[in-house]
Amino acid sequence: MSIRARANVRLSRIAGAIQQPPFEDDRDVPTVDEHLQKVGAEAFNKFQRRVMNLDKELRNFANAARQLGSSVGILSSSYHLRGRLAQILYLFRENAADLFPRKVRHQTREESLTNPNLHYLKTKRHHRAPPHVHNPIVDDKLDPEDIPEQLELFARDVTTFLDCLNEFPEFTDESVNSAILSLEGDLKYWASCLKSYEGQFRYPAVQRYLHDLTSEMGDHIDSITSSLSIFIDIGVPTIRFAQKHASQNLLNLSTVATFFSAVTATTMQFSFDSHDTPLSNAVNSFWFTSLVFSIGAAVNSLLGLTWKQAMYRSPGHRVPWWVLIWIKRSPLAFLVLSVACFSIGLILFAYSSGQHSVTCTLTTVFSACSILGLTAVSAWFISERWAFSRHNGTKWLADVLSETRVKLKSTRSFKWLVYLPRAWMWTASRWVKVQFRRFSEVVSELSSRAVSHLHNDSEEKLPDPEANSPIPTCASPEPLSPHRRTASDVGLLLPIAEVRSPTVTSFDGGEGDTVASVTTETLATAAPPRGRFANAVRAVIKMRVASSAFPVEGRNPRRQRTMSSDGGSRGAEPAGVLKNSRVGTLVPRLRSLHTSQSFEAHSALVRHLQFSPNGKFLATSSWDRTSVIFKVGETFTSHRILAHPQGFVGQVAWSPSGHLLLTKLGRGVKLWTEDGVCKRTIDRRRNVQSIAWLPGGDGFLSVEGSDVTKLNLDGVVLAQYHLERMILHDVAATQDNIRMVCVGTLTASSDGLHPSKCRAEKQIIVYNMVKEEIENRVPVLHEVRDITLARNDQMALVSYENKAPPQLWKLDPVKDTVRLSLRHTYMPKMTVDFAGPSYFGGKNDQLVLCAGKAGDIHIWDRESATLLHHIRSQTVGGDLTCIAWNHAWDTFMFATGSHDGGVRIWTSPAPNLGSPEASLAPSRVLTPSNTPRTMTPSPYDAEFRTDSPTVQLADTQDDPSAAAGPATAIKVQPQLQPGMSTAAAS
Repeated sequence: MSIRARANVRLSRIAGAIQQPPFEDDRDVPTVDEHLQKVGAEAFNKFQRRVMNLDKELRNFANAARQLGSSVGILSSSYHLRGRLAQILYLFRENAADLFPRKVRHQTREESLTNPNLHYLKTKRHHRAPPHVHNPIVDDKLDPEDIPEQLELFARDVTTFLDCLNEFPEFTDESVNSAILSLEGDLKYWASCLKSYEGQFRYPAVQRYLHDLTSEMGDHIDSITSSLSIFIDIGVPTIRFAQKHASQNLLNLSTVATFFSAVTATTMQFSFDSHDTPLSNAVNSFWFTSLVFSIGAAVNSLLGLTWKQAMYRSPGHRVPWWVLIWIKRSPLAFLVLSVACFSIGLILFAYSSGQHSVTCTLTTVFSACSILGLTAVSAWFISERWAFSRHNGTKWLADVLSETRVKLKSTRSFKWLVYLPRAWMWTASRWVKVQFRRFSEVVSELSSRAVSHLHNDSEEKLPDPEANSPIPTCASPEPLSPHRRTASDVGLLLPIAEVRSPTVTSFDGGEGDTVASVTTETLATAAPPRGRFANAVRAVIKMRVASSAFPVEGRNPRRQRTMSSDGGSRGAEPAGVLKNSRVGTLVPRLRSLHTSQSFEAHSALVRHLQFSPNGKFLATSSWDRTSVIFKVGETFTSHRILAHPQGFVGQVAWSPSGHLLLTKLGRGVKLWTEDGVCKRTIDRRRNVQSIAWLPGGDGFLSVEGSDVTKLNLDGVVLAQYHLERMILHDVAATQDNIRMVCVGTLTASSDGLHPSKCRAEKQIIVYNMVKEEIENRVPVLHEVRDITLARNDQMALVSYENKAPPQLWKLDPVKDTVRLSLRHTYMPKMTVDFAGPSYFGGKNDQLVLCAGKAGDIHIWDRESATLLHHIRSQTVGGDLTCIAWNHAWDTFMFATGSHDGGVRIWTSPAPNLGSPEASLAPSRVLTPSNTPRTMTPSPYDAEFRTDSPTVQLADTQDDPSAAAGPATAIKVQPQLQPGMSTAAAS
């Protein structure tokens, strides 16, 4: 190729690169942060190790199962399962290599996936794997779009493996069954959910969701691996022992049958040439038949032994019944028939050979006994088998016989045959006993008269029986106690409490000689039960009154203090290249943040708080059924207390103009003015999860289960948008009022499947309210709860529950739709349990801040995801519930709420005292932003209905402006905090 041609090729490539649209126009770029690269690679390597461990256990299980009979099915299923693991691991490796290219490398299809180190051994020509070991091969046509299909095939293969494992009736492991069944259910659920993202499996948003699934799938794989290891150690030896025991029985049966056939053949030498008489012919017939049955028993025993030990034999439930009967039952049956025929022939031979009558008689009797016992035992065995097959092992044969006996006794014929004769016999025996008793009495009377006549003299000397008085005398010299005599006279015993002495209970206060005593007097006479109870109550009241004279001083709860810090090391600062940039200028101002005010806003947990868009007010909500409006200034003052007597307040939301306020209850919404006047109570009769203002301020959105309802300020429903199979948690509307972004949890897959053990899929959805259709959806695995849009509608900040960090998603316009793409994941330096929603802050939403439950506050730069500042709790155990930023203030200002009802205000000092930035009053009114909400509903909200209050409460002493309100001022309710003005709706 000439130099000119090469130059033309290069120019064409450059032109093509210029014309090619940027990568970020249709999808988000892969993760470039080194920390995320490392964390993602570690997660994949952990998943790979789990798959390798399962593959190793499957190989060990296959080697151990080769010693078992009928093991070809389990060997085949384990091999196919190993092959499916290879396909799955290859797909997830390619997915991880696209996400984390610097840490995970792509792997060729020729390399062994279950053991990547084996591909080095293939270079040696002399190395050859054993013939029974096969390395799984990856399909050449495998593509990321095949992931749902591969997951379904994976579920089918694990089910086949479980079925083959359960074909061994000698041992059943419930742990293996439960582990495999839970994996099967989750695999089918994942496959069904992923079908909705067809054609998007190369988008990093879906790739990240697939990468997150490796942790869930790895837990299942670990459970199966441990269960298989236990099965190899316990189950395989048990199965081998049971099969060996059955084989030993057949071998013993074959030995006995062979020995008995030899005995029969030897005995036949005495009679085979005698066939002159019918008796001799009968002897030969029975002995020849016995020989045939004994030989058949021996041969069938050896055949059954060979069949049981065969590796390629079919399982028992896949063999015809007549084959099983012939192999398993015929040896014993033939041996029994052989013994019976030999015994009958022996009896006949004793008579045909002219033996002595005694010999013939003994031979007949003993042979009959042995035959009878053999027949009875055989019948018992057959009956046990029938009872087991009939009742599936729930009843023993003895139970069946007992039930049969009871049924037989209940029949009328049995009564005539058994009960009537038995009654006659019982009557006859009773008559005999009565007659015998009478006879014995007569005999005893005659004998006593004779004895008394002989001893008349001795009887005269005996004392008179009437002299012995039966009345007992008191042996005690002491007189009877009055209580005993009274008790004997009255006939009733006094209660124990009535004979007790008076008791005196004293309480020493510990100061001086002051002693309070309470005397409990007892009654000398019996009192009715109601009177005794009243006396006991009075005594307890006196004791409590005496004890209340010495109260114990309580300790005031101490609030957790927080301090501003830079994270404890210089590493928290941005790199040196950022010090002179925009990010570098923010760090000194963030470090100057400090707690300017701290006050008790509520008596219970602060659920949510929000600054008004004009920056004049701060609204808070709490579980104490109140919402408070504070005036923002150098000193925050209470402006109004909004009472909600019928429910907890879960959220507050200022209108874009800042003159109206929405408060969310369990099943309704209240509309307030900034002066605390309730304009309307909107009862929704459904659980309200979240509320969000429309950009124009003429209505709002209410999240109710699977629906998002658009309402005006009068509570009239303007539109309702339904999202199938979703439980929504939060919503935010764009400034053009065309789209809304929702977050929620998927209730079921498109096929109606539910997860068995894994977490349900969550989704971030872009919904077009004009076309009433979903434009884009993104799956996430973590518990998503809140979403807020930046003021330019190009960025969405998504907050999660527990320890998942917040994420920044970009809304990229693609033709007439919008596509979500992940831009940043704001990672803290350590694991943090986040509290409430994250928030945009700073000028033009340049900051992202989030609070932790332990009291930590993290502030990141939105564009670079750099952790600019970390405010940590000074004392371990501090708590935060929510956070809010004041966008209309020139200096940095945000507020935090805590569990004990306290609110802290954080501010940074103005750069110059004389500059306009130092003014504490707001200098401008910014465009209202979409603010995050706390979405987790209170467990108490669902049972309360909201009704509008009938009066307005105001305290004109603290706030004279409240006297000019539209309602009459009255006194503050006792349950509200003193010194704070109170307003309710008219």
